[in-house]
Formats: sequence, C-alpha cells, structure tokens
Amino acid sequence: MPNPALGARLRLAIDAVATACRITRQVQQRLHEVAQMTKDDRSPVTVADFAVQAVIAMHLGGHGPLRLVGEESSDALRADPSSPLCHAVVDAVRTVRPEATLDLVLDAIDLGSHDASSSAYWTIDPIDGTKGFLRGQQYAVSLAHIEQGIVTLGVLGCANLPAAFDRSFNDGDPHGQIFFAERGIGCFALPADEPNATPRRVQARTQASGPIQVCASVEKEHSSESDTDRVIAAVGGAGEPVRLDSQCKYAVIARGQADAYLRLPTRKSYLEKIWDHAAGQIVAAEAGAIVSDIDGKPLDFSRGATLAGNRGIVCASQAFHARLIGAIAQLGI
Repeated sequence: MPNPALGARLRLAIDAVATACRITRQVQQRLHEVAQMTKDDRSPVTVADFAVQAVIAMHLGGHGPLRLVGEESSDALRADPSSPLCHAVVDAVRTVRPEATLDLVLDAIDLGSHDASSSAYWTIDPIDGTKGFLRGQQYAVSLAHIEQGIVTLGVLGCANLPAAFDRSFNDGDPHGQIFFAERGIGCFALPADEPNATPRRVQARTQASGPIQVCASVEKEHSSESDTDRVIAAVGGAGEPVRLDSQCKYAVIARGQADAYLRLPTRKSYLEKIWDHAAGQIVAAEAGAIVSDIDGKPLDFSRGATLAGNRGIVCASQAFHARLIGAIAQLGI
C-alpha cells in the first residue's frame, strides 16, 4: 500500500501529538530542575500530564466543537493557583503557546471532562507510562477518536522510542517515533520531531520465526507476572520478556519487533480505561496484529470510559494470538 493521503482529522491529531512530544521531551530533560521547583519528585510527570492535555485540547478545540475524554482535571491546580506546580504547568504550555495564561490552561485541561456518552469523541492519555517518564525511558502520548464505540483513528507519540531495533529501550532517543493509524488505511510511523516527514508503513509479524518474543511492562504490578510466565511456557516460549512502559508496547508489536503483549488481570475488580488502550489498539490492529481481551473478545469501547465488557488484553501477531488465547483458557486464567 502506498503512503496514505492524510485526512484533516488525522493530520490534526498527528500535529497535536507531535506538539505534545515537544513539551514532554523538554520537561523530561529538566526532571530534577522541575522537581526541585515544585518540591515533589513526582511533579515533573504531573506538569507534563497537565500541560499535554491542555495543549492537545487547545489544538483540537481550535478546529471546531470538542468532546474529549481525558485522564486529567484541573481540580488540584485550581485549589492553589499560586503554587509552583501551576507556574510550572503554564511555563510548559508557553513553550508552544506563548500566549497561554493560567485561566486559559485550566479551562483547556477541563475540556477533557466529557463522559464518553456521545456517539463520537476523542480520548487522551497525556503521559502513559508515568514511571518510565520519570526514569527518562519509555512513555507515550496517546490520542484516539472513537465513533459508535469503535476506534476510528489513533496516534501514539513515543518520544523516546528509537527507530532502530538494536537500540535499548532503556535509553532515550533524540528523535522518537510517532505511530498513527486510521481504520482501513494501515499503520504508519514517522520521526516524532519531524511530523511532516514522509511516513513509512509498519507491519506486524505474519509468521512465527522461532519461540514467541513477548514485551511486558517494567512495572510488574500492571499484569500478573506468574500467569504470563505460565502462558508463555504453554506456547513454547521461555526467558525474560523485553520490558518497556506504556502503549509503546503496542507500537513494538505493530512494527514487528516482538510477537505479543499480554496484560493479565491482577484482580477481578480492575477495569481497564479506554485512554490506556484506544490508540494502541488501532495502531496494532491496522498493522496486522490481533487485539482482544484474554477471552478472545474484541475490545468494547462502547461502555463509557472503561472497558467494562472485557478482561485483560492480548495483543499478538496472527501467528500467536489464537495459541495464546487457547493457553489462557486451558490454564483457567
């Protein structure tokens, strides 16, 4: 398939995520300075979360009415508008929006308060992979559009993900990658710092070339590690998974660097959030991978802000997906 002629909505989303990646890169490069200024070692990611949601909301809202389901609200900032945290957020936004005021930033953040009840809306995770961001490693800016409960387009800004497969996920990359997909057109990538570059098509593995290669979260509480080991052993795999944070794992599957990403529930009551999977799901699916829950059911984005109809996640190449679902069922997970 040739490179796509990008529609206005997809172009808008790519530009918004590329701008957000500029902010996250700047904040991440100043982690210690921001933490010292805000008196909290976790504040840099908070600054980036708020700033990214504000900037993307401003970008999308400048092109018509906006319905946005975001992870953040401005409540904590409004409680103390003179705090160092507020100043740091506004300063971060001003790196791309010099005209920004505190009121403008707070109002933009709260544009993300839609309840996912409309027939069509955007959803955003400003910083997916909090601890990866704080370690200077992998994280993602995730933006997706959902219509009638179906993800129609998604953009993942993986600002630290190297293009070369032989580079370590533990190291930051000077360029990063943006992955984007629209229903029916495939999945493409371009440098995060060159959003107008010619995109290249990416494709998931179509055949098994050996034992299954799995990527998993660095933070092991996100998925049952013991169950993952059992499932991988059942399909003939072995060894420690390659670990990286965030929806970058969907991108790694989409570009054929690994075979599978498993998110196996650690407790029955946990419900996945739509912003944690919407963009990743369509990026991987349009690259030819299969994304389902652990029962093999498609992810259902029609139930509001959570995937209440699903249990866990299995994203895998066509060569391994059915085998993984069978192993999960056989093991009674």
